[in-house]
Parts: sequence; structure tokens; C-alpha cells
Amino acid sequence: MSRQLEPPEGRQVFRLTFEPSPEDIDENGHVNNVVYLRWAQDLGVAHWQSRASAETQATWAWVALRHEIDYRRELKLGETAQGRTWVADAPEGPRFDRFIRIDGPDGAMCAQVRTTWVLIEQATGRPRRVPDWIPEVFT
Repeated sequence: MSRQLEPPEGRQVFRLTFEPSPEDIDENGHVNNVVYLRWAQDLGVAHWQSRASAETQATWAWVALRHEIDYRRELKLGETAQGRTWVADAPEGPRFDRFIRIDGPDGAMCAQVRTTWVLIEQATGRPRRVPDWIPEVFT
């Protein structure tokens, strides 16, 4: 990814706030890169849990298949990050892309992530084609 991710106009965006703990800080004095990945995972899961009914969550789950992440700005202890996530226009078979931006307190991008998630049928643990109605859960 080279350009900064922004949600398309009118796209539903889910938000979470993150405050790094001392354990999140690496030997360079800023949030470790792995923490951004954890926050991306937390955003994706929280978005699904906030939108899908308990019955839907009991039937379907998402598993991250791939993360592509760009780091742009360090984040230090005491700074608050704002995370935003939104989904792609349409799934491809069992795969659905998600986009994430994590911005610092000044609004500058700290990291951005493009992730690919796979829909799993809970009863079988197997990937399934994303039903037509699931994208509507996120919009």
C-alpha cells in the first residue's frame, strides 16, 4: 500500500480508542509494531460483534487470513490512538477485505492495515462463501 487509506464516502466506519500500556512500549520507546497488529485484530472482531446478532455470531465467525500493514508514525506511552475500520465493497467467495487506520492524537496516521478475513461456519470449522446478506451487516 502506498496511499493513505480513507473510507469511501458514505461508508459505515467503526471506531475504537486505544491507549498503550507500558507493556506495549518497545526498546525504542514507542508502541511496538506487533501491538498495532493486535489493535487491528481487536478492531475487526469488535466491529463484527457490534453489528452481528448473537445468533449470527453463533453460526459464523471470521478468521484473519492475511494482514498487510504500513507503519508511518510512532506512538508513545500516554498518547491516545483512534482506530477506524470499514469493509470492502463486496466479498470474494469466503474472503472479505477490511481496511484499518490507526491515527495518533494529532490525527496523523500511525499505521494502516489491509486485512483479508475468511468466513468460517462455526458448526464445521470450514470456510464458506460469504452469503449476500452479510455485507449488509457492516453497512
